[in-house]
Amino acid sequence: MGTIDYLLNGFLVAFQWHNILFALLGVIIGTAVGVLPGIGPMSGVALLIPITATLTSGLPVEMAATSSIILLAGVYYGAMYGGSTTSILLNTPGESSSVVTTLDGYQMARQGRAGAALAIAAIGSFVAGIVSLIGLVLLAQPLSKIAIDFGPADYFSLMLLGLAAVSGLAGKSVTKALIMTVVGLMLGTIGIDAVSGIARFTYDSPILFSGIEFLTIAVGLFALGEVFKTIFEKETHDEPVAKITRILPTKSDLKQSAGPIGRSSILGFFLGVLPGAGATLASFFSYISEKKLSKDPDSFGKGNIAGVAGPESANNAASGGAMIPLLTLGIPGSGTTAILMGAFIMYNIQPGPLLFEEHPQVAWGLIASMFLGNLMLLILNMPMVRIFAKIIETPKKYLLPLIIAISVFGVYAVQYTTFDLLLLIGCGVFGYLLAKHDYPLAPLVLALVLGPMIENNMRRALTISNGDFSIFITNPLSLTFLIVTLLWLVVPLVLRMRGKNVIISEEA
Repeated sequence: MGTIDYLLNGFLVAFQWHNILFALLGVIIGTAVGVLPGIGPMSGVALLIPITATLTSGLPVEMAATSSIILLAGVYYGAMYGGSTTSILLNTPGESSSVVTTLDGYQMARQGRAGAALAIAAIGSFVAGIVSLIGLVLLAQPLSKIAIDFGPADYFSLMLLGLAAVSGLAGKSVTKALIMTVVGLMLGTIGIDAVSGIARFTYDSPILFSGIEFLTIAVGLFALGEVFKTIFEKETHDEPVAKITRILPTKSDLKQSAGPIGRSSILGFFLGVLPGAGATLASFFSYISEKKLSKDPDSFGKGNIAGVAGPESANNAASGGAMIPLLTLGIPGSGTTAILMGAFIMYNIQPGPLLFEEHPQVAWGLIASMFLGNLMLLILNMPMVRIFAKIIETPKKYLLPLIIAISVFGVYAVQYTTFDLLLLIGCGVFGYLLAKHDYPLAPLVLALVLGPMIENNMRRALTISNGDFSIFITNPLSLTFLIVTLLWLVVPLVLRMRGKNVIISEEA
């Protein structure tokens, strides 16, 4: 049997009435999980494992495993879409991969274009989901072999490239972006060092031993930062937010979004294949790439629809790409896929090279159900755009308490500590002050995510090489990433210097 035959059999499995129901339930719960900050796909999938086991208890083992995994996978990629809703409407990222969507999505909402932003997010997520699934069907085996060849040195250099790319999020000042990057890296070092077991920057406070929760920082800076801006600058009247006149995107919006959706779907898919890279890095890379390619880069951060289309497509494509190392190698590339792997093992099914031979019903049924689930997400969410878009027209005296409630609930649901609630408020004030003085927030968030990854991979690489730093140069892939990183930083400076020299010579 060929790939097409196996896929058609997978569709026969996916179209069984109970599997359609499980897929529908999964994407609905996933969308809700994505909307609420703090729960996230990882927590959502973990919470539902015992529930799915109960729901499928009367089915044969193979059938029960298929139905359960279909539901849990639906939660995973459904959450990737759901995170865009509050990012666009309330400047509140549902999870880490939705942070970039706030930069232009929220500005579009303030301009009365919330409907177009939400619709493009839905369309981009659907297209990216389909692209990543086609890639999963056709490229699973060769890409899994490439992914497994990535060593710690390669990952270190890739993450370093991601960090260097924050210059693309710099706004008016590269210096301010680099300052925020350093602040993010410093925050990422707080806690118990995973290698030596030594407490760093904890000041003997047990509450800091586990480090600072990423979500607390992100929600505080973006969501509560906007709340404090409204309070401190007395923006309590409702005039600044334009009325929503159109729900669906215009032909111009679709034309501007087509390129970013296509490019970001492919980029997100390939980054999703790499264990550890994930949807967050994919969304940041997508945003930076689209800003670089744009004819009007200054419009990013001010409501450019490409700044919504690109990141939303990238994070959805990454969730499909992350299934490749899980299904073909048995290597989970993220926290969520690690939990999915646990669900497989619970049913005595081992993900890896033999999965497609020994359990084709489970593997191909899952892949086919993801096609079905992405279609369900589009059909469910497009009619909801009109309802969601109305949220931005809610008077601020009602909207601000709603944002605060969602933020507090999301953070407390993850950490259960008063300290994190105080930190959330502190980050809100800090976020307001930074934004007021034109310090970009996105580089801090990206550095906080990438910092621990960079450190861990650097240490692993140096352990392998017995402390020899040349491992980062002698490895061809790592060297390539380092050269690109260097060019990324140096070329803009050279161009800027040449531009200044031209202006001086013209004046002379």
